Amino acid sequence: MTRTFELAGLIRSDNFIDGAWTPAQDNVRFAVTNPASGEIIAEVADSSPADACAATNAAARALPAWRARLPKERAAVLHRWHALIMANLDALGALISLEQGKPLAEGKGEVAYGASYVAWFAEEATRIYGDLIPQQQRGKRMTAVKEPVGVVAAITPWNFPLAMIARKIAPALAAGCTVVAKPAEDTPLTASALVLLAHEAGVPPGVLNLITASRDHAVAAVAEWLHDARVRKITFTGSTPVGKYLARESAETLKKLSLELGGNAPFIVFDDADLEAAVAGLMAAKFRNGGQTCVCPNRVYVQAGVYERFGALLAERVGALKVAPATDPAAQIGPMINSRALDKIARHVDDAVAHGARVLTGGKRLAELGPHYYAPTVLADATAAMQLNSEETFGPIVPLFRFEDEAEAVSAANDTPFGLAAYFYSEGVKRIDRVARALEAGIVGINEGAVASEAAPFGGVKESGYGREGSKYGLDDYLSIKYLCQGNLE
Repeated sequence: MTRTFELAGLIRSDNFIDGAWTPAQDNVRFAVTNPASGEIIAEVADSSPADACAATNAAARALPAWRARLPKERAAVLHRWHALIMANLDALGALISLEQGKPLAEGKGEVAYGASYVAWFAEEATRIYGDLIPQQQRGKRMTAVKEPVGVVAAITPWNFPLAMIARKIAPALAAGCTVVAKPAEDTPLTASALVLLAHEAGVPPGVLNLITASRDHAVAAVAEWLHDARVRKITFTGSTPVGKYLARESAETLKKLSLELGGNAPFIVFDDADLEAAVAGLMAAKFRNGGQTCVCPNRVYVQAGVYERFGALLAERVGALKVAPATDPAAQIGPMINSRALDKIARHVDDAVAHGARVLTGGKRLAELGPHYYAPTVLADATAAMQLNSEETFGPIVPLFRFEDEAEAVSAANDTPFGLAAYFYSEGVKRIDRVARALEAGIVGINEGAVASEAAPFGGVKESGYGREGSKYGLDDYLSIKYLCQGNLE
């Protein structure tokens, strides 16, 4: 029978190393708080390089036996893990809402989304194929086989505390790798709960290890993995500056890297678009998790002929959004993750208004709700001179840029060092083909705002990183290709 937990039963405050919950070696802890109220939820282990090294030791010891398991045996463990995640959907969703702040419905949705990656890679574990290379010389046979890359270090962000770590751990385990992981300091409890369920599902000791660390200690703890030659791969989701740091610091041991980094997603509305569909698509793409996602539209370009009408339709929808704590069943937008995030949002709005933007709705803090709330906002007359044009806001702010023709829109959309996601709405068949090919992004939504799926490759180009997560391509990032040449066969 699949075991279920109440919310309190999922909370763990220690590191998980070699199959056991253990405090940090120097016994230091840091507080995890509820962003809706600022109240302390728990105090968790604040790890040092010694704890990171202990996790690596366990993962290195466990690697030979785990990689030797049959793919169907690893798949069976992942299937059990998936079943446990889904059996605990309500409690996990509540935990996400508690420490991250998103509405409960979104918290539960994230659980199902993250679990879908576990189910997907459980199936992909049995489909790791190689190749028989056509014979080039008599008496010689050449084959290519795929093998697990080794110990993987997974470093994850706070905005999707379950989904981001699930879509890294699941392919690593499916491939036969062992894992050391560190979740973001704002949201470590959900990751620990996920590891607890993995242990319940039968993941052997040492195969999956997790440490937590505060902002002050995280760099030193992770540095241990960057310089340890036993760690053969780093998978990271987060900011571009941190991604560049990881790439530089791990270069000494030439680790394999998957980096899903920052974005500055454009959303283009052409004058031949279905405006109602475009507004609905923008609402879905932008306001998920309060605008705190890496694929949220950050710059919305609207063609001049439909600019005012689109702005009015959008402002009406955005102004009706319910901002409240996750404990309110009607909540659609929760608090921002912390004061730093809120200050950046306010700075971007103030700068835009100072440069001539019109506030169609919102544009203010909601201090009466709590310390980290900001009203969903639509700004008209946005320009390239504003900070929000070049910086990712990561909040519920929609700036509307006006454009005249297709070439102008595509040029503006591509005028960024980032290239994670892009969106556009048009009913023109020829335009759809042209613009889809012209946009410099790893993910393009065409008349669609919800683009994420476990079956699709997720990742960016340019300074949004490299590597892909999800899909059949996502497993390849955890595998190495070995060429076998056997001679003297005749």
